[in-house]
Amino acid sequence: MEADAESPVTPVPGGLGSRALRNTALLLGARVVSRLLALVTFFGAAASLGAAGTGRFQTGITLMSLVSVVVDLGFNNLYVREAARNPQELSRYLRNVLSSRAVLAVAGFLALAAVLAIYGLESLLAAAFATMVLNAYANVLRSTFYATGRLGYEAIAIVVEAGILVSLTLLGVRLHMGVAYYLWAYAASYAFSCVFFSIVIAARRIARLGWQLEPAFLLHWLRLSLPFAATFVITTIYFKSDLTILPLFRPYQEVGWYGFAYKPFEALLFIPVTMLNVVFPVLGVYFRASVAQLQVAINRFYKALFAVGWPASVGVVLLAPGINALFDRTGHFGPATPALQILGSGIFLMFITNAFIGALNAADRQHLFMWTALASMVANVALNAADRQHLFMWTALASMVANVALNLALIPSFGYLGAAWATNLTELVLLVVGWAFVAREIGRVPVFRLSWRIALAGAVMGAALLPFRSAHGLEVLGAILVGVLVYGVALVLVRAFDAEEIAIARRALPSRAR
Repeated sequence: MEADAESPVTPVPGGLGSRALRNTALLLGARVVSRLLALVTFFGAAASLGAAGTGRFQTGITLMSLVSVVVDLGFNNLYVREAARNPQELSRYLRNVLSSRAVLAVAGFLALAAVLAIYGLESLLAAAFATMVLNAYANVLRSTFYATGRLGYEAIAIVVEAGILVSLTLLGVRLHMGVAYYLWAYAASYAFSCVFFSIVIAARRIARLGWQLEPAFLLHWLRLSLPFAATFVITTIYFKSDLTILPLFRPYQEVGWYGFAYKPFEALLFIPVTMLNVVFPVLGVYFRASVAQLQVAINRFYKALFAVGWPASVGVVLLAPGINALFDRTGHFGPATPALQILGSGIFLMFITNAFIGALNAADRQHLFMWTALASMVANVALNAADRQHLFMWTALASMVANVALNLALIPSFGYLGAAWATNLTELVLLVVGWAFVAREIGRVPVFRLSWRIALAGAVMGAALLPFRSAHGLEVLGAILVGVLVYGVALVLVRAFDAEEIAIARRALPSRAR
């Protein structure tokens, strides 16, 4: 039975919905600052390294991301969920996960050395390994704050991390440093987070840190976490297969163009990831408390994701030439513009997919998503050529295979533009099948009813942006501001959000603002 997204929601103990929204707003603010600094970091480094150097840097980051699963094995996601459900066991969980990383780092080093050698990037090994391990530790420590809902410290760390990174990057630009230096800059920012989170956790007595390695416990968790690990690998390959396949067929210069287009696109994807990170523990609690409550929460989560993702897609497609020129001060990355337009058209798909990812994971259906991806693979390969708990992982697997197949089919002939289209096509199929699994396991998300008013508001915004398609430089920022204002007014005029949703947003504001 479908939950009515417009019906009143019975609050659960602790005001989880409002607290989640407050946390989301807090983190989004920090992430906005962080991403702006990250853009400065990337484009500053790109101007210094040139297209070919940027291609090597992006490839090294991508390979490091793929190998990082060896150090994690999916424990991080499982830790967030289980610590939120069983806070009395938080210290034990944290110590075991932290200790396991020291052991798994050895295997991670060997795997990273092997993949970097394939691409001729052996000189990056030390920097990439340090970055990978420090990031793995920082992630599990910061997950403690997600599990407990204490996200003010995370917001601080996000901004300081970005500040350290941009400072070191600008220094590297000034000194004309090579690719490895910029990886070491990332390692330094993650090292700060490890120290900061450790001090806060100990000082606030959130958990007791130390060495604790329980083989029986970790083996039990491994059986539960492998779907998360497999999904991470699969989705990382799905998102990044273009950056691993492209250098095998095209020069690193073209990889640099693609990476330059991908960065603004990727910078927007922190929004759904941040929202999912905050909402995920809440959805997990709702699943245990009330499936009906979970259905309503999923519907509203979908609606929020679409409300942010849709105008982003419209704006990037229309303003791509100006956006690319805004970041390309050297003139070396002009060919990135069409790739940015193609990727921009799929932003909203990648936003709303997170609603179904969160729903299946929170409902202990983490394996279901892999089945969705399998259907995606069949559809896309045709175009170009059980356990209920396992559906999430199978969905992601299919998306990976689909994306790899599409990239192998399109990149040799169409290069980086083919890679961009492959990303959008596989995301569309992934979304459709993910929706179907959520409908079967939890309840149908009424996509049209939740979306049409928001889509109309986005279309109005697009019409307002048409005169700005040739905007360049700072004019682009003015056009973006116009789009935001028009979109906000249009949302009000079409009554995109009901009274209960507005009330939830108001309850999420600090008491002084109410």
